[in-house]
Amino acid sequence: MKQIQRTLALAAAALLLCASTARGNPIPGKPQNHPVALVGGTIHPVDGPDIPEGTLLFVKGKIAALGKDVKLPEDVHVIDVKGKHVYPGLIDPDTELGLVEIPSVRATRDFEEVGAINPNVKAIVSVNPESELIPVGRSGGVLTALTAPRGGAISGLSAVISLDGWTWEEMAVLPVAGLHVRWPFRGDDAKAIEDAFATARAYQAARQANGENGAAAAAFDSRWEAMLPVLKRELPVLISAEEIGQIESAVAFAVRQEVRAIIVGGYDVPLCAPLLKKHDIPVILAGVHRLPLRRDDDYDAAFTVAAKLHAAGVKFCLSSSDRGNANVRNLPHHAATAVAYGLPPEEGLKAITLSAAEILGVGDRLGSLTVGKDATLIVADGDILELSTHVEQAFIQGKPVDLSDRQKTLYEKYQEKYRRLEK
Repeated sequence: MKQIQRTLALAAAALLLCASTARGNPIPGKPQNHPVALVGGTIHPVDGPDIPEGTLLFVKGKIAALGKDVKLPEDVHVIDVKGKHVYPGLIDPDTELGLVEIPSVRATRDFEEVGAINPNVKAIVSVNPESELIPVGRSGGVLTALTAPRGGAISGLSAVISLDGWTWEEMAVLPVAGLHVRWPFRGDDAKAIEDAFATARAYQAARQANGENGAAAAAFDSRWEAMLPVLKRELPVLISAEEIGQIESAVAFAVRQEVRAIIVGGYDVPLCAPLLKKHDIPVILAGVHRLPLRRDDDYDAAFTVAAKLHAAGVKFCLSSSDRGNANVRNLPHHAATAVAYGLPPEEGLKAITLSAAEILGVGDRLGSLTVGKDATLIVADGDILELSTHVEQAFIQGKPVDLSDRQKTLYEKYQEKYRRLEK
């Protein structure tokens, strides 16, 4: 019976692949080969005041100038965006993009390895550039995402990827972004994580004592080797924790281990705000569109978390991770809801752009429209935090991005069906 089930799953995956190939994914953009200027729109730099009727110039994939009076080179390609809004590309800081296509089809899931302790697992090498969920995310303005492994106690290493490219190598912005730990409710599981870190420290000490080419080299272990940048504080530990007890014990663990920590999930983080601020631990909120966790919570408990964190001075950003990869496109809607429930609008925009970039370690390249940063940006027909707004153009590192996707194709297909029925 198990063999039959495996055969059927593989057959289903093959059919899905054939169907995907028949439809064809959007072709990745070509590298920028001439200067491009977006002229006449409202530019939202995020790290500075808005520029109405401004000009943004980018050259060789980098932002070269922006403002009211920008001198343009002779060979520039001018795009009229009068009446439009120009934003940095949105960043979703917690997804499984490229690792999962259809959750119910086992053959399309590649986000979890066997075993509880897998610090050496790298998400980046499993990213599928042909995933149909990547163009869907782009349609909502999300041009960059962190994609992370799941499962076990220590899940592995995540990566920051751009949502365009022929291969995972092309898509990689930060091939290794951080180590993911799923903080447990039970003490035994917490001990397994503590033991793994203790073993990694012993391995580190042995390597330092024996030298890179000494006796320790013969006992090379990829699991503990992968944890050395974490122990050196070169990489953060992204700890999944929701409830107050989890968050408090996760912070205590990070302080004991002297590692850089980021809390992921964070429903109860307002209750721990002083603790997080004291230890300078940022938070990736796992979406806003969630039900209350407890029967006696306020109906809007999840909607107000972002505003409470902002008021408490805790650094945070927003993700769409509570609803799966197919809804990464709804990331700006999460920010919009947070704004409707008390978060200042400018902070709502930062939570899905600059704050996300800074927390993920790519703030020097992404998250704002700043001279010298990547020309990864979107052009929309309105305020990106308004649900009725459409993203009309996108550029990733200066490359124009095709904004077609499977969902739009299906919409157009059935629009045509009903037009024919009306005749």
